[in-house]
Amino acid sequence: MGLHYDIIALDVDGTLLTDDHKLTQGTCEAIREAARRGAEIVLCTGRGPGGAIPVLEEIGLAGTIITHNGGATVETAKRKVIHQYTLREEQLQVFVDYCRRHELHFDISTAFEVLVERLTPEIEEIYGQFHIRPTLRQPGAALPGEPVKMTVSGPKDMIDEVERDWNGWNHELQWIRSGEYFIDVQHRYATKGRALEQLARIRGVDRRRIMAIGNYYNDIGMLEMAGLGVAVANAPEAVKSSADVVTSSNAEEGVMRALLEYAWD
Repeated sequence: MGLHYDIIALDVDGTLLTDDHKLTQGTCEAIREAARRGAEIVLCTGRGPGGAIPVLEEIGLAGTIITHNGGATVETAKRKVIHQYTLREEQLQVFVDYCRRHELHFDISTAFEVLVERLTPEIEEIYGQFHIRPTLRQPGAALPGEPVKMTVSGPKDMIDEVERDWNGWNHELQWIRSGEYFIDVQHRYATKGRALEQLARIRGVDRRRIMAIGNYYNDIGMLEMAGLGVAVANAPEAVKSSADVVTSSNAEEGVMRALLEYAWD
């Protein structure tokens, strides 16, 4: 029985994991079977390596992951950055000032570290759900070297308002809604799709031999780039429209079902 894809790219939150951030046994077994048949499994996530590597290890695999929505591609065994899109301090400052002015929680990520200016037990618990251990920094301190992403988070109505405000700005960076409660600010060329395309070139893999599965707006680039783009049923309509096919939801083991249906004969 033949394997149809050399690279299988998987979004993590809302796709691979259930809504309570769990991996099911059936999903793990299907992913391991795809890897056993020769596919390279690549997690493509808004998480940093600290939040993504434990997921890959729980599946029982190692390898390359695309993190920070394409901001940093990392080889997990050596914790080595293969490529990253970094931001300059002056580019980020207007977003930092906005968050401070509106008392919004935000963090700034380098490839391997997440830095915050405020850390309450409630916020720390939220980070813990994503295997993130943030580092506390002094407000007003210089930004870290080589940042790749800034994330603002809060209630949905608050993030809706931030999005409306920022859509009126003219600047050098991009932002993308990576979840109902999050907006990520990044280099304008940092996307999951571009990072996946770059990895495919390194591997010598034709895009027709790539399968990608995702659920949110930050997944659209990789779904459109892949030979087969699969949206899970819990995805917004715009994401489903960008995909070639739609599988069941993340609560119904959509990744497992998609692999069993499309990845091999």
